[in-house]
Amino acid sequence: METEFIYWHHHTPIGIKVEEVSGMDTKSGKVWREMAQQIYCENGPDGYRELGHFANGAPFIFGTSARISITHTGNFLAVATLPRTPEADLAMFNPRTAMGIDAEKLNREQVIKVRDKFLSDKEKQFIPADNLEKNIIAWTCKEALYKACMTEGLDFRNAITIESLPEIDRHLNFPGAPEPILGKAHVALPTQAGVQIFDMEMYSYESEECCVTIAYSPKCAKFGRKKK
Repeated sequence: METEFIYWHHHTPIGIKVEEVSGMDTKSGKVWREMAQQIYCENGPDGYRELGHFANGAPFIFGTSARISITHTGNFLAVATLPRTPEADLAMFNPRTAMGIDAEKLNREQVIKVRDKFLSDKEKQFIPADNLEKNIIAWTCKEALYKACMTEGLDFRNAITIESLPEIDRHLNFPGAPEPILGKAHVALPTQAGVQIFDMEMYSYESEECCVTIAYSPKCAKFGRKKK
């Protein structure tokens, strides 16, 4: 029997909202992605929300100043959202809105085969080739960091540097769960004043047999925890 679409949303421990869509296993590829995005759009808190894309490919929601980032792999789609930031231009990098999300199946062994293309020699010293999970985390970190940078053409190996990997949070919002272990990174971005280095953080969790990683600036806007 076909699994219908499943939609749910949650707060992450780092103060960034995530909405996820999965299911409908008989569909795949572009058809599944378009249907999943439709499910996401229909579940807006204030009604239907329409997605658009800036010239650099980054997504946005018409009529709001909230940064979003989208990822999908197989039959899984996730959208991360920051609070509204009307003071910032969402079409370009800004530490207040620097955030990206990426997901990958935890059993995707092909990532090992391309690690030389996205990991520097220094990063490979603490991300061994025989540890699939760490390579998956590293891949999603690099992809999420690239999205957060809002700068086309960045070199994954040299402009985006992982200093430490996050550990996968397998107790997302579970009462009494320990604080997640975050990763650290920095990115070298071209600006009008020349190349500048910006510190970034990464948080990873497991969902639908995927590693989901959110990369963000420590200075970005975040949602506070609701008081009980």
